[in-house]
Amino acid sequence: MTLLFLGGTGVISEAVSRLAVERGHDVTLVNRGRTVPSQPHGARVVVCDVRDTHALASALQRRSFDVVVNWIAYTPEHVRADIELFRGRTQQYIFISSATVYEKPPRHYLIMENTPRGNPFSPYAQNKIACEDVLMDAWRRERFPVTIVRPSYTYGNTKIPSDISVTDYTLVERMKRGKPVIVHGDGQSLWTLTHNSDFAVGLLGLCGQPRALGEAFHITSDEVLTWDQIYHAVGAAAGVRPQLVHVPVEIIEAYDPGKTAGLRGDKMYSMVFDNSKIKSLVPEFAARVPFAEGVRRSVAWFEADPARMCVNADANVLFDRIIAGLRRALPQ
Repeated sequence: MTLLFLGGTGVISEAVSRLAVERGHDVTLVNRGRTVPSQPHGARVVVCDVRDTHALASALQRRSFDVVVNWIAYTPEHVRADIELFRGRTQQYIFISSATVYEKPPRHYLIMENTPRGNPFSPYAQNKIACEDVLMDAWRRERFPVTIVRPSYTYGNTKIPSDISVTDYTLVERMKRGKPVIVHGDGQSLWTLTHNSDFAVGLLGLCGQPRALGEAFHITSDEVLTWDQIYHAVGAAAGVRPQLVHVPVEIIEAYDPGKTAGLRGDKMYSMVFDNSKIKSLVPEFAARVPFAEGVRRSVAWFEADPARMCVNADANVLFDRIIAGLRRALPQ
């Protein structure tokens, strides 16, 4: 297949790009040239700003593609531009949405593709919903060949999962120094983490599938962990037993209102995904990398090069302030 990836070098997409090249597909990546070192050997790279529709149209030189995947469309304007550009030039357009579109708070812990959408806490999710609506309207009106894919929390070597948006080496560094780390709530909400190599199998399996047109799919692991278990797995990968401090979401928000979208809009609720739909269309899809193994790879990747072991000083200060404030509020 001829595949065009708008983006293609991010945490999720680089694994798909790599697998596509390994399987012999003709892969073209369009990006601004800032993350080219993560491109797979054998992929063609077009250096262009995908937001500049005229430049993109010129760079693609009226080529047609079996599949176009847009990894970096975030607003309805972005997908409307794609509809105009790729109408009649692709047999399938895959929009990378997000599992954050599902209703918050959820009425049921088990999420299926027909679970109602709606997230009043996350502008990001609201924009993704609006994008989905534009594309599905184009499917109904003119059979624009859209497939919607909703990843949940997907990570890889370059990302160490966390519930409060710090995914570099900061969390591991705190654990190794014996510093306490924050877990929202009581640490018992259920969560699903998916390794990017597993996601890649599912996504690539949807490419070129006529039965995927006009449909939405989430692609996630079947492994379900509490946030306490997640943090203990990170600690084990780092060779330490972490000191966890459970902090109510309301207190975290009081210190940093910017955390609301990521917590109330996503991670504070139990989210378990029924993957029956993707498995029915892509029988080879299975989540083969358990989190304990995946995060071990992530920690090893960071520690293989001291230049990667970056620590977010501002985040550390914030964490210390939140923990100190919580302890002052507790009875002595």
